[in-house]
Amino acid sequence: MATMASSASSVSAFSMASLRSALPNVKSNGGGFSASASSSLRLSRSVPSSSLRTRSNVKTKSLQVSRCFTGLALSNPLLLSGSDNSSFENGFTIIDQGSRFYAMRHGRRVPKLNRPPDQRRALLRGLTTQLLKYGRIKTTRARASAMRKYVDKMITLAKEGSLHKRRQALGFIYEKEIVHALFAEVQDRYGERNGGYTRIIRTLPRRGDNAPMAYIELV
Repeated sequence: MATMASSASSVSAFSMASLRSALPNVKSNGGGFSASASSSLRLSRSVPSSSLRTRSNVKTKSLQVSRCFTGLALSNPLLLSGSDNSSFENGFTIIDQGSRFYAMRHGRRVPKLNRPPDQRRALLRGLTTQLLKYGRIKTTRARASAMRKYVDKMITLAKEGSLHKRRQALGFIYEKEIVHALFAEVQDRYGERNGGYTRIIRTLPRRGDNAPMAYIELV
């Protein structure tokens, strides 16, 4: 019996010694564990690296504040503490001198005339030059209606008569002699008239494609 008790005590002593050697060195500090000991105990566990990465990502994401975006996105985060925003609309950026940005262009139709912008402008400049040169031309109704405001603008510039207005007219009308003649004669012809310098007269459609035609002339 004595031999069995001695063998059991030796086994228990061996197992305790092996456990102490496996554990990290922990120094007691007034009956409790120190910070280094607790950290070493935590790190002694086998934790997969993927879980550590996910935990660190979660902590950093919780500390970060949502970024501000431009355009139609919010200019200020809605979850920001201490914000004075009373409604959802206050979070959007106000642009264009106080007006808000809208995607649709209702009521801003431009006569395309089946041409890109540069060719359309060249066409209207040529038609305006020909009308001011001959006084009356024949064209389609769409072109006549589109060029009407440009002819009125050139006559208005000529009525003002300053050097700046003359240079603006020279930049639009192709022939320089027509500009000088227009500035010289416009006061005698349209001095008493305020707008409405052209007249559109409808005529028969064009042969071939049956396009609606019209005469446009100076009043």
